[in-house]
Amino acid sequence: MAGRILEKEVVVNAPAEAAWDAWTTAEGIVRFLAPAVSALEIRPNGPYEVFFNPQDPPGLRGSEGCRILSYVPYRMLSFTWGAPPDFPVARREIAQWVVLNFEPFAEGRTKVKLTELGFKDGEEGEGVYRYFDRAWEVVLRRLARSFELGPIDWSDPWRPPE
Repeated sequence: MAGRILEKEVVVNAPAEAAWDAWTTAEGIVRFLAPAVSALEIRPNGPYEVFFNPQDPPGLRGSEGCRILSYVPYRMLSFTWGAPPDFPVARREIAQWVVLNFEPFAEGRTKVKLTELGFKDGEEGEGVYRYFDRAWEVVLRRLARSFELGPIDWSDPWRPPE
């Protein structure tokens, strides 16, 4: 399983600059990804900390400890990514990383391709892969929906049908 790659993509009704801003600004992240941002600095080794559960204790809120790896403005963003708390070893290691590519698709539309790598061998690694296989599908569909209907309401977040 080492070397396993997870790939997802979506076309959004927004230019590449807007799709980029959705992933690289606090306002953008709250629009579709999570209800809060702890720290976000788009620079090599800058923090990329998104809080999915801001009310939880430190260490269980979200992408705490994750960092920017590299970027090309409006074209590519990569960052480390940790597993959810249900997978304590993988979470502690922050072993995965995500690469986002933003490709103009048509007038005012952008294809956003997400690739996640770094999954570990074994039962926990397989569980993390399965978790993110579904989670990233939800995230990308929320991204597209947010450009169609506006920001996600985090008091009752929309989930796509399975």
